[in-house]
This record gives sequence, C-alpha cells and structure tokens, in this order.
Amino acid sequence: MPAFILLTVWTAVRILGRNRLRAGLTMLGIVIGVGAVIAMVSIGEGAKAAVAQRVATMGTNVIMVLPGSMTSSGVRGGHGGAVTLTMSDGIDLKKRIPLLRDTGWGKRDVMQIVNGNKNWNGTVNGVSPGYLTIRDWSFTSGGPFTQQDMDTAACVALLGQTIVENLFDAGEEPVGAVIRIKNMPFRVIGVLAPKGQSAQGSDQDDIIFIPFTTAERKVFGTQFLGSVGALFASTERTDDLAPAVEQIREVLRQRHRLQPDQDDDFIIRTQVDIGKVQEGTSETMTVMLFTIASISLLVGGIGIMNILLVSVTERTREIGVRMAVGAKRGHIMVQFLIEAMTISLVGGCLGIVFGVLGARVMTVIAGWPTIISSDTVAAAFVFSLAVGLFFGLYPANKAARLNPIDALRYE
Repeated sequence: MPAFILLTVWTAVRILGRNRLRAGLTMLGIVIGVGAVIAMVSIGEGAKAAVAQRVATMGTNVIMVLPGSMTSSGVRGGHGGAVTLTMSDGIDLKKRIPLLRDTGWGKRDVMQIVNGNKNWNGTVNGVSPGYLTIRDWSFTSGGPFTQQDMDTAACVALLGQTIVENLFDAGEEPVGAVIRIKNMPFRVIGVLAPKGQSAQGSDQDDIIFIPFTTAERKVFGTQFLGSVGALFASTERTDDLAPAVEQIREVLRQRHRLQPDQDDDFIIRTQVDIGKVQEGTSETMTVMLFTIASISLLVGGIGIMNILLVSVTERTREIGVRMAVGAKRGHIMVQFLIEAMTISLVGGCLGIVFGVLGARVMTVIAGWPTIISSDTVAAAFVFSLAVGLFFGLYPANKAARLNPIDALRYE
C-alpha cells in the first residue's frame, strides 16, 4: 500500500507538471488564503500583546474608583458629574481594608506650562505620593515629592518625557529648573521614565505631577476642599482584586450613607476589567480578520474542484484504460484526491512563506506589532489540506464512478 501511495503521488506530480500554468493559477488561491490567514492572525495577536503591554503600564493590580453620576430635577447626568469622592475616603479605605497595599488620589486639568520662551499645553495632575507608587512610576532623573511636600503644599513638579521635549532644549537638564503653571513658579524635582500610550491610546508622558494640596489650593481651586477626581488603590496579589473591590464598595457606601435601595454614587474599575475589555476587542478583530482570510482559502478550494473536474473530463479515456487493466474505483478516487492534496500541500507551504514575510513587512513598513504563532501556522496549513481534501472529493468520486466501457469510447 505505501508503494501504491508513493507511485500515485509521483503520478500526480507528473500530471500537474504537464500544465504548470494551470496548476500554478489553481494553487494561487491556496497560497493567498494561507498567507492571508497567517498575516492577519499575526497582526491580531500582535495587537492583543500591545494592548496587554499598555494595560501593564497602569501599574500592578490597580483599582480605580471614579465619581458616580448626578441626578438633578429628575435628569440623570453622566458619570463623573457629581463630587462624591474625597481624600478622607482614600485615607479611610487604607485603614479599614487590609488587602489594600496602598491608596492614592488625584484630580487633573489641561493647563499651559511655561519655561522661558517656550510653552506647552499639558495635563497637570494633582496627586498624592501614594498615586505614584500605585502606578509604578519610575524616574530618569530626580525623584518623587514627599508627604511633607503634600502637607506644606510645596510648589514642586514632576515632568513627563513629552513635557520635557517641548519645554527644554536637547541635553538641557530639567531637574532644578523653574517652570510656571498658571503664572506660579514650580521647581522641577524629577523627570518621569517614559510609559508610552495608555490602553485608551492617550500619551501617558504628556503629564505633570504636582502635590494634590498644591493643586487644590494654588492651581486648580475647588468648591469642596478635599474632593478628588478619582481614587486609586492596589493589592499585593491579583487574586485579591475581587474581594478588595467588594470591601471598597461596602466601605464607601457606609461612608456616603447610601441606603440599600440606592445605587452606588461611584464606579469601581480594576486593571483586569480594563484588560478584558481591550482584549475582547482585539479578539473580535482577530476573529474577523481570520474569517475574511479564510474566505480566500474557500475560493482556492473551489478553484481546485473546478480544475479537477476539467481534468476528469480531459482524462476520461485514460481512466477507462486504467480500469480496463485492473484499477479499482478506490484507486481512481485516491489518485484524484492526492492530486488535490498535492496542490493544497504545495500552496500551503508557499502560503506560509508569504504569510510570514507579509507579517514582517507590516511590522517594518506600517509599524504594526505582529506575533507569528506556530499554532497559527500549523492550523492554516492543516486547514489548507482539509480544503483540498473536501473540494477534491466530488471530482474524485465522479472519476471513480465512470463506466469503464463509456470511458473507453469517450473522445
């Protein structure tokens, strides 16, 4: 039996070699299909990895608590429309919830920052020292402000890389310089290490940090002293996030004196929640790209079936001769199936090469991150063989069912 299979494969290769152009054009659909599947899925996997990397820049096991919505005259406003969170909330959460490693808070606004004759509109964040720890901010020079700076409302600032690039000349040392925010002088005490884009696509380096008390009393102003734009917390382990969220909800409802029938006046989000949303979007895109690319494989399979049907017609007399000298229907069927599988095999191999090259080209030219998985390559190759087998069945069966006498008479 193995000798018969090898002989049949050799015969199939010779037959396909007689019509190289036709075989090549038939194979082209499989090549494009396999290549498209590998390239598109690699782009999708690269996007998922990029999103995961951006989510990781938020910090480790981060929990965010945002102000809730506000109802006025029966009209419910958007989230963040109410002042519902305070510094006292953040301090009390850390005291009452042992699972929390640290808590922090902040508020922000876009303001003009001036250094000499240069200016830039950047995001100024008034934060507590704990916020910097929770977000895992590191420094290229200088260091963070302290609790004493918070207590004295010191005019000190930490600059992100984008701010540095727009306010200082190349090679100029920002630490020790004095910049102006809302016409107030601030001494730069640290330059933040770059973090790149966030999971939402915003520039995390276009940022300035100043002590929260300084922002509240000297820069932003406030209607309610101690009110914050958001609370932040972190846990030691990822497994602690879910129970910590429930405990935060319970403590805040108690502090805000909410009745059991009242909705929360705050929103809690975790780093895991944000990651799942972003990952779900990337997975949807990957599935969509895979589906579109798979259509090319199906089109290639239809091409194989059409060419084999033509081949059956052209070789009807040859089939009759083979049957007359003892070939069984199974032999004829296997021959045509092997021809279909050979086209798929060669097309699949070429498709893998072009798919990998296409993914690399996308990375180099467009800058898109791509991850080429061996599982994806194997799946695309097996799928191409399955397409060849499936679409080769009908022509092979048609050839096997020919009447030997009619086939010998065919001209």
